[in-house]
Amino acid sequence: MASMSSGLVRPHSSKIGFLHRALDAAVVMVSLAMALQFTHGLEFGGQYAQAGVWGVLIFMMIGGARHLYSSWRLVPIHEAVSATLVTWFWTAVALVFLAFLSKSSSEYSRLATLVWFVLAPVGLATVRVMLRLTLNSLRASGRNTRTLAIAGKTKLGKQVVEKVQRTPWLGMNFIGYFDDRLATRDCKHAANDAAGIGRFEELVTLAREGKVDYIYITLPMKAENRIVELVNELSDTTASVYLVPNFFIFDLLHGKMSSLDGIPVLSLHESPFYGVDGWVKRVEDLVVASLILGIIALPMAVIALGVKLTSPGPVLFKQRRYGLNGAVVEVWKFRSMSVCEDGDQIMQASKGDMRITPFGAFLRKTSLDELPQFFNVLQGTMSVVGPRPHAVSHNEQYRKLIRGYMLRHKVKPGITGWAQISGWRGETETLDKMEMRVKFDLEYVQNWSLWLDIKIIFMTVFKGFVNKNAY
Repeated sequence: MASMSSGLVRPHSSKIGFLHRALDAAVVMVSLAMALQFTHGLEFGGQYAQAGVWGVLIFMMIGGARHLYSSWRLVPIHEAVSATLVTWFWTAVALVFLAFLSKSSSEYSRLATLVWFVLAPVGLATVRVMLRLTLNSLRASGRNTRTLAIAGKTKLGKQVVEKVQRTPWLGMNFIGYFDDRLATRDCKHAANDAAGIGRFEELVTLAREGKVDYIYITLPMKAENRIVELVNELSDTTASVYLVPNFFIFDLLHGKMSSLDGIPVLSLHESPFYGVDGWVKRVEDLVVASLILGIIALPMAVIALGVKLTSPGPVLFKQRRYGLNGAVVEVWKFRSMSVCEDGDQIMQASKGDMRITPFGAFLRKTSLDELPQFFNVLQGTMSVVGPRPHAVSHNEQYRKLIRGYMLRHKVKPGITGWAQISGWRGETETLDKMEMRVKFDLEYVQNWSLWLDIKIIFMTVFKGFVNKNAY
C-alpha cells in the first residue's frame, strides 16, 4: 500500500451530503428488514424498527465525526469504502452496548441481528461505489464540473494541474496559471512548460465575475506577503481558495492538519493510534492473540519439548528490542541457536550460520520460533501486526544511516508486518535491503487501518510463514 495519498488538496464540504445520508439511512433500514425476512419471515416493525432508527442515528453521528459526509471527490474509492465499513463497525458495537445496558438484548433475534450486521456494510459499501461511479461518469462527460485556476506558475502548480488532467472524473476544468512574475524571470521554482495567462489582478476579476470556482495557491512558502495580499483580495469573491503547502516532509510521512485550541498545526510525526483508533488496535490485538494462543497451545508445547531435547540451553530466548516510542522491551522467541546473544554487537543470522541448531533452522524457516511473542501481545509490549522489532544494537546502527528510521517506533512492534508479507523478511546484509524494509514499515504507519491489519494477517497465513530469505 504504498502511498495512499488522496491528493494535494481537499474541499471541505459536499453538495451531495444529503443524498449520501438519505441513501445510507435507507440501506440500514432495508438491510434490517431483509435480515428479519430471511431469518424468521418476520415483518419489519416494533422493537426492530426502533433498533433500525438507533442504527441510523448512531451511524450518522459517527459518520459525521469521521467526515464521512464531507466531499470525497479527490479520495480513492477504496478509502471511502474503508471509512464506511469502519463507521458501521463502531455503530454495531454501540448498538450491542446499548442493548446490554438497557437489558433488552433478549428481545432481539441473535441470528437476525448478525445477518443485519453483515448485510448493512455490504449495502453501504455498494451504494458508495455505485454513487461514486455515477458521479465519475458524469464528471468525465463534462457534467458536475468546476473551473480551476492556479495562482503561482510553479512546479507545485504544475503537479496539481497534471493530477487534474490525469483524472477527468474529478470534474475540474483547468483555465490557466496566474502569476505576477514575468514568464522570463529566472526562478528555480517556476514551471517550465507554459506561461501563465494573466496576472493576479486578472484572476481576482474573474473570481468576482463568478468565472472561476476553485483557486489553488501554489506559491513558495517564502512568498508569505504575496500570499496574504492575494488571499485578502480573493476574500471579496465567492471562489473557493486553497493553499497548497510545498512541505518536503509530506514525502517522508504525510502531514495531517489539526488544531491546537483553534490554532492550525501540521502534524509531521505522530502515532496513528491516538484516541479511538488506539482502542481499536488494542482490542484487535487481545482478540486475535487470544484466539491464536488457544489454537497453538499444543503445538507450542511440542516445540518447547523439541527445543529442550535437541540442544542444551533454555527453551525461550529473550532479547532486548526497541518497542513503542523507542522504549526497550523484552521479546520472547523459541531458542533456535546454540547461543543467546544480547549485547552491544549482534551479528544477524545468515545462510549456513553455524550458531543455528538443526531444529532451530526448521523453526526459523517456518517462523514457528516467533510464536511465544503472542504472549508479548497480551502483555501489551507488542502487536500482532506492526514493524518487526530489531535488536537494540541494530537500531543504533541503522538510525544513523536511514532517514526516518526511528519513525517506525511510533507504533508497537509486530509479529508480522507489511514489510514481511511484501518480501522484505530475513537477513538485511546490505543497506538498501534495510531501507526497503523501513520504507514499507513507514507506509504501514502512514496508512494504518483495521482492514489493512486484517489483510496482513490473512496474507501472513498464506505467504508469511515460510520464506526463502528466512534462515
